[in-house]
Amino acid sequence: MKKIIFLFIITFYTALSSQNIEIIGSKTNTLVFDGDEFLGYDNLGFYYFIKNNVFHKRNNQNNLEYKNISLGKITKIDIQNPFKIIVFYENFNTIILLDNQLNEIQSINFSEDNTPIIATAVGLASQNQFWIYNTMNQQIGLYDYLKKEYRAIAVPFIDTIKYYQSDFNSFSWIDQKNNWYSCDIFGKIVLRGILPNSDYTLIINKNQIMYAKSGIITLEDAEKQKKYEIKIPEKTFNKFYYKDQILSIFTSEGITNYKIIIP
Repeated sequence: MKKIIFLFIITFYTALSSQNIEIIGSKTNTLVFDGDEFLGYDNLGFYYFIKNNVFHKRNNQNNLEYKNISLGKITKIDIQNPFKIIVFYENFNTIILLDNQLNEIQSINFSEDNTPIIATAVGLASQNQFWIYNTMNQQIGLYDYLKKEYRAIAVPFIDTIKYYQSDFNSFSWIDQKNNWYSCDIFGKIVLRGILPNSDYTLIINKNQIMYAKSGIITLEDAEKQKKYEIKIPEKTFNKFYYKDQILSIFTSEGITNYKIIIP
């Protein structure tokens, strides 16, 4: 009988600990928005978006634009450094580096590089480098855009990258099997977790990820091994963005920002 009671207590507390912790979002403001894709904010008050394949940087006084029709459709934009913005055109295997006025600093066509590179994922890394996933060797590498030198840093992997995000010191991705990995600048790859199927996913950093399913947003912290359910009024939305405790919900009507405090 004691064993049964003990097993019941263990099962109860295991189930309790696995429940998502609720975080209530506090609405701060709304923004009228007519773009196709919202990309986020910077610390200077600008927000970034794409409309009709034109990249925009806007605040209350200014609207800057960048477009390059000759390179086709924009694949990815990295805005983590407002003074070195990456615009990636995968179909032309090309990166455009922009300054804070959206002027071109540098254009890099990897098809012209001495090292064979076909880039399908890129991001800004530290020390004048780009993260590159090179499908030629199926490896993550670092590309020095001043020296125009590429070096692979991690072992090859064959599973297709479904979604990725990076910061200066790590490259994180989700593969087709919903495995969530991160790679540091030394090439160490770590499995962070296995994710459920979701409608939309946002990697915040190498330890934190947000995903939405049926209008419910969950934040998962791999380091703390905890999950948080973000409570907001919206149940239907296109995408969301998170930075510095602000969760931005993108709908057809505009953008609503919520303050959320993660324990």
